[in-house]
Amino acid sequence: MEFGSIVVPSPFGPLTVFAENGAVVSLDWGKGPADADPPEVLKEAATQLAEYFAGTRKTFDLPLAPDGTAFQKKVWAAMCAIPYGETRGYGEVADELHSAARAVGGACGRNPIPIIIPCHRILAANHRMGGYSGMGGLDTKAELLRLEGAEFH
Repeated sequence: MEFGSIVVPSPFGPLTVFAENGAVVSLDWGKGPADADPPEVLKEAATQLAEYFAGTRKTFDLPLAPDGTAFQKKVWAAMCAIPYGETRGYGEVADELHSAARAVGGACGRNPIPIIIPCHRILAANHRMGGYSGMGGLDTKAELLRLEGAEFH
């Protein structure tokens, strides 16, 4: 098994990205351990995150392997299908998955790869912010949505 981590600068402070067996498995807010020679997938993740924060990347193209339930993985896949600069409501995603908005919100809060799996693009009713489990909470969510030019209240 191949494990690794890399620390990536961001407008929100350092982010630590972890990989296992050639796929990104998590992104943590703050500075964590970093490998002297991280796996290629992590070098690519760092490049893509830098491009995203610079406004030159609209989609991530990385192998992802988040740990979660089958339902959580469906919600995370639905998040990845939301285009850059657009948002969906918890209820809209719930309808798409034949579920409940509260269950979608729970999966959003357990997203192990924020930003790359864009849980910030999920909003409450009437384009209101809702919640955000990342460092900085709603301020961070608002900054990510502003970076993408998304509409929210």
